[in-house]
Amino acid sequence: MDSVSGTRGYEDVIDAFIEVSQALDFAEINKDFLDFLPPIPSCVLDAGAGAGQNAAALARMGYSVVAVEPFAAFLDAGRSHYKDLNITWIQDSLPLLQTLGDSSEPFDFILVDGVWHHLDEEERERCMARFSTLLSKGGVCAMSLRHGPAGAGKHVFPTDGQKTALLARRYGLRVALHLTNQPSKMRNKPGVTWTRMVFRLA
Repeated sequence: MDSVSGTRGYEDVIDAFIEVSQALDFAEINKDFLDFLPPIPSCVLDAGAGAGQNAAALARMGYSVVAVEPFAAFLDAGRSHYKDLNITWIQDSLPLLQTLGDSSEPFDFILVDGVWHHLDEEERERCMARFSTLLSKGGVCAMSLRHGPAGAGKHVFPTDGQKTALLARRYGLRVALHLTNQPSKMRNKPGVTWTRMVFRLA
């Protein structure tokens, strides 16, 4: 599973990435998504969970959380650090999330934070199609798109909010929020901006 292309580069910064990630404030990083969170205790998916800080924050709010991450070192760090929280940890990867199967309980909220730039165009198409099958009717997918030079992850592709919106519409997901040119909330990230988007399944 660690051979997933999108994890390339992270093996060189494991400890530093975990330390920085787990120190992030969910409410600050994802403040634009807070109004779109479903009622507690809904079932939510953190797709590309990294070191688990977002999954942990959602679990502390009272949600039932499934955290999916391909890179074993990050998954293990999250599982260990947040072992007392209501989180199901799964090693799997986008775009297909095959471990979840077709009989998984629908999710009311899917978080895709800082992941989309690791997928190429074909993978994004398959991923959006998969999200449309995983969401409950009226469910929300909240997505952060990274722009700028590569960071720790070296397998990156340009992202575009308008293209992402068009792709989402093809699979029945309507844009509920589209914020562009958002500054990086992490230090020492020159040239990095973000687009934050929310989609709702019709």
